Amino acid sequence: MKHLAAYLLLGLGGNTSPSASDIKGVLESVGIEADDERLEKLLSELEGKDINELIASGSEKLASVPSGGSGGGAAAGGAAAGGSAPAEEAAAAPKEEEKEESDEDMGFGLFD
Repeated sequence: MKHLAAYLLLGLGGNTSPSASDIKGVLESVGIEADDERLEKLLSELEGKDINELIASGSEKLASVPSGGSGGGAAAGGAAAGGSAPAEEAAAAPKEEEKEESDEDMGFGLFD
């Protein structure tokens, strides 16, 4: 990730085709040592490709990945199937009604 971040920073700075030494320079400027093997792999993967097109393509792929919403239902279903004793205790416990606070306590009403 650090190599890709440096690559993207160089791209934002106007260097559309950063070299390994450019990326190492960015990383070394903030005290991070570059991993030559990973850096060469990254550069070989990105060679001849437009980073903006890659980002757009990745965003389209991520948009098709389902996320959120369905995970909570399974957990709730498992808790309900766990037994009826806790549910019976909750039903047997007397419910206290909350008393509505009066506007007079504050000295003014919301719609006055």
